[in-house]
Amino acid sequence: MSSADILSRLRRFLLIFSVLLLGGTTVELLMVNHVGDAVQLIPFVLCALGATAALVALFRPRRSTLLMLRACMWLIVAGTLFGVYQHFENNLAFEREINPNAPAWDALLTALGGANPLLAPGILAVAAILALAATYHHPALGGEEQST
Repeated sequence: MSSADILSRLRRFLLIFSVLLLGGTTVELLMVNHVGDAVQLIPFVLCALGATAALVALFRPRRSTLLMLRACMWLIVAGTLFGVYQHFENNLAFEREINPNAPAWDALLTALGGANPLLAPGILAVAAILALAATYHHPALGGEEQST
């Protein structure tokens, strides 16, 4: 098997695994009823966008689809950072509500381990990074992407 075949299979694996992570995240979000308000719907949109972009890139690996995939995945990474912030902010607001006289440092530490897990949105970033890795030096990108 040539190294080009191995790279092609690895790229395919990374994209498929990314789609599976995004799909599994959607199922988990539904199971925990992550639909309380409009902000909680953002990860559903990001999962759908990312899975669609990854599937398009998987079946049509052209320059335009790979660039679209990269843009979508960077948007998902930004969404992950927003999700971590939202989880932390909600934990902090809850801590301030139940313990308004707590010192700021204690409230911050409690918010780090609150009911909304801070790293839960990170699964979207993992899926995005896997998909981005699949585009690294992809032959369909041509040009400067081919130089080593």
